[in-house]
Amino acid sequence: MSSALAIIAAASGNLAVAKQLSSQLELPYLGIIDPTEINDFPQVLRCGEQLQLCATGRKAPGPVAVDFVGGTLAHRRKYGGGKAQPVAKAVGIRAGFHPRVLDATAGLGRDAFVLASLGCEVRMLERNPVVKLLLQDGLRRLQEASITDPELAFLAQRLSLNDDPVSAADWLAQQKEESWPVVFLDPMFPPRGKSAKVKKEMVAFHHLVGADEDADALLEPAYKACYYRTVVKRPKLAANLGGKEPTLSFEGKSGRFDIYTKHGVPS
Repeated sequence: MSSALAIIAAASGNLAVAKQLSSQLELPYLGIIDPTEINDFPQVLRCGEQLQLCATGRKAPGPVAVDFVGGTLAHRRKYGGGKAQPVAKAVGIRAGFHPRVLDATAGLGRDAFVLASLGCEVRMLERNPVVKLLLQDGLRRLQEASITDPELAFLAQRLSLNDDPVSAADWLAQQKEESWPVVFLDPMFPPRGKSAKVKKEMVAFHHLVGADEDADALLEPAYKACYYRTVVKRPKLAANLGGKEPTLSFEGKSGRFDIYTKHGVPS
């Protein structure tokens, strides 16, 4: 685990969890301290009501967390446009067709959340251990909230995270041919030269994860494992994944979706 990362607690009630996480990840434990007061580590994981990835220093941007209950994802669930959203169109969602989806590069789970909220059963894969912890924390809070909220219960039943420690490419290669209706790929792309468009709170996340330099190796096993299609989310001007021309492609607001079809989706 990176020595550029440390663990802190938000309050005294979070000390035990923070110490356990420090031992689990073999990362330094700094106690209860505000991230803005830390100069020796560029990032910390803060254990509190949420598990948060925080940049440090006096001018640090806001924290990154996975929140499937409130915030921007709750707004998107209610007002995001439903089946008209580009990711829904790319996957092929339509009346009576809500395919099971494997999100092989889940990241912070935002696309997986949208697909699950529209009725798809989504299994997430994530190889970065810190990001995986953020996802686990988000799912834990979703499960807790779902006890009293039927809408969240609907979502919690359809969203899961794979625990296998293998890479996405290896996991996909182990799947039976055409065993997943849709495979979704959104590999981390190298940051653009001008980073002003990147939300400030996401800088820490990009710094932690970096670019998926082996992303091209995902397309072949993903396509083999899918039955209907493999969907690849890309920046608008990025080269095709693995240099392979998609069957079709269309643009969203901030990028494009390349679709590699195998069998036609039910009409």
